[in-house]
Amino acid sequence: MAHLTHLDEHGDARMVDVTEKTVTDREARATAFIAMRPETLAMIRNHEHPKGDVLATARIAGIMAAKKTHDLIPLCHALNLTSVKVHLSIEDAETPGVRIESCCRLAARTGVEMEALTAVNIAALTLYDMCKAVDRGMVISDVRLVEKSGGRSGHWAG
Repeated sequence: MAHLTHLDEHGDARMVDVTEKTVTDREARATAFIAMRPETLAMIRNHEHPKGDVLATARIAGIMAAKKTHDLIPLCHALNLTSVKVHLSIEDAETPGVRIESCCRLAARTGVEMEALTAVNIAALTLYDMCKAVDRGMVISDVRLVEKSGGRSGHWAG
């Protein structure tokens, strides 16, 4: 049975000691979706938002957030990320909205799952913040880790 690594033998929260772990190439991918009214999506697509390029702003926010994950989540290690990519794509299918995908990479002793998840969350929140004046009913959903590789546990895809 798996145990919670962020708890010590007394059940107290702790930062995991990764000193003895091997440095390996690590990568994590995450995704999120923000649903919105078709009119809101059209405003984004047509670059008609008075605040400017909504997708570019959300992309930059996601990248910045990944780099600051250790400041936001108390027990995360400060990581020297070597790559953070955030991609936003407009989806017009059943539910209009924006799909957000992130990919974080580095060579380290610990993984980058939290950085990838933080990137998509903050990009989604930035979209919400920029568009809330015209669409307060937007819904952020489907936030999840899609894939991770590296480290002792190896490759995982969900």
